[in-house]
Amino acid sequence: MTSLTQRSSGLVQRRTEASRSSGADKDGGSGDEDFEPRRGEEQEEEDKGDSKETRLTLMEEVLLLGLKDREGYTSFWNDCISSGLRGCMLIELAIRGRLHLEACGMRRKSLLARKVICKSDAPTGDVLLDEALKHVKDTQPPETVQSWIELLSGETWNPLKLHYQLRNVRERLAKNLVEKGVLTTEKQNFLLFDMTTHPLTNNNIKQRLIKRVQEAVLEKWVNDPHRMDKRMLALIFLAHSSDVLENAFAPLLDDQYDLAMKRVRQLLDLEPEGESMKTNANELLWAVVAAFTK
Repeated sequence: MTSLTQRSSGLVQRRTEASRSSGADKDGGSGDEDFEPRRGEEQEEEDKGDSKETRLTLMEEVLLLGLKDREGYTSFWNDCISSGLRGCMLIELAIRGRLHLEACGMRRKSLLARKVICKSDAPTGDVLLDEALKHVKDTQPPETVQSWIELLSGETWNPLKLHYQLRNVRERLAKNLVEKGVLTTEKQNFLLFDMTTHPLTNNNIKQRLIKRVQEAVLEKWVNDPHRMDKRMLALIFLAHSSDVLENAFAPLLDDQYDLAMKRVRQLLDLEPEGESMKTNANELLWAVVAAFTK
C-alpha cells in the first residue's frame, strides 16, 4: 500500500528566515534532561490555560498541522494523511484505554502479527473514535494494526470489508475544529466546482501546537522516547507519516531545524519491537509506528 510506504521529504518550502520570536527561542538553547522535572508542571499550566473545547485529539492535531492557514485545506499532493489519520485513531483509542494488542504468547509474535483487541467499549465522546471502536469490537476474528489502517482507510480489495471504511474523515475532523473555534467554514470556487474549505480562525491554538512539537525535540528533548509524553511521541511519529511534520519546523532557524530533524530521525530509527518490550511501553502505539516505518 503506497500510502504506508511512501515518505516524501516534506510538502512545504522551509523558510530560512525566522521571525524575531524564533531568534529568541534560539538563545534558549537545546538542553536535554534539565527540562524533564518541570514538564509535568508546565503541562498542567497549559491545561489550565486551555478550555475543554480546545483540547484536541491526535487526529485533529495532525490535520491542523497539515491545513493551509488561509486556504483551509490540505495539500492536494498529500496521499499519506488519510492512512496517518487512521493510525491516529488507533493510538488515541489505545491511550484512552479502549484498545490493546493481544498477548504475545509463549512464542513471541511480532507487533504486526498480533491482533487488536477491544479492552473497553465505553463511549469516548468522539463520533469518529466511537465508530472505529465499534468496528474493532464487532469484528471476529480480530484484525492486525496493519489491516485496521487499511480497512478504516477503505484500501482493501475485499468488497465484503468496504463497510469498515470511515468516510469524509478530514471534513468531519475539520467540522470538529470549527465547533472548537479553531477553524471557520467558507466556500471557494475552483473553476469547475465549489469546495468547502476551513481557514484558520484561531491562530493561537495552532501556534501553541507548533511550539509544543518544536520544544519536544529542542528545549525539552529528553533523549529517551519512554520519558516523553506518549501523546507527543505519537504526534511526532504520525505527523511524519502523514507528511505534515515539516510544517511545524518551517519557521525554525537553520541550526534549530537541523537539530530538530536530527532528533526526529533518531526517533524514526528506533526499533519498535524492542521499544514495545520496555517498561510502561504502549504496545499498540509501537505497532502503529511499525506499520508506518516497516
